[in-house]
Amino acid sequence: MPTSCFSGLTSTTAVTNTATSTAATGTSSWASMLPIILIFVVMFAMMIIPQRRRQKKVQEMLSAIKSGDKIKTIGGFYGRVVSVNDALVVIAVDPDGTRLTISKSAVATVENAGVENDVEPGSK
Repeated sequence: MPTSCFSGLTSTTAVTNTATSTAATGTSSWASMLPIILIFVVMFAMMIIPQRRRQKKVQEMLSAIKSGDKIKTIGGFYGRVVSVNDALVVIAVDPDGTRLTISKSAVATVENAGVENDVEPGSK
């Protein structure tokens, strides 16, 4: 009879050891995934957040366009702003006053109105 008492104790110990090893395996799988999760968080911080900052600066630049500003378009045209609408900008592109109507999203840069960047003939 004593052997049957020990056999029940041995099977209970085996079940307890199996449960402990399963819990340890579950914890180690989370621990092994932690570096991958951290890499994604760091990549988000390095790529997405600076992009949002740039987007905000561009929106501020476009909303601050006013008549008289000198601009450069994404197509390479330089001109002076004649009028500004919600979505459109009218620019004068040459001394004769040729006017182009462009979308605000086509403005690449806005320069100060008082600064002339024209190169005089004969100077480099």
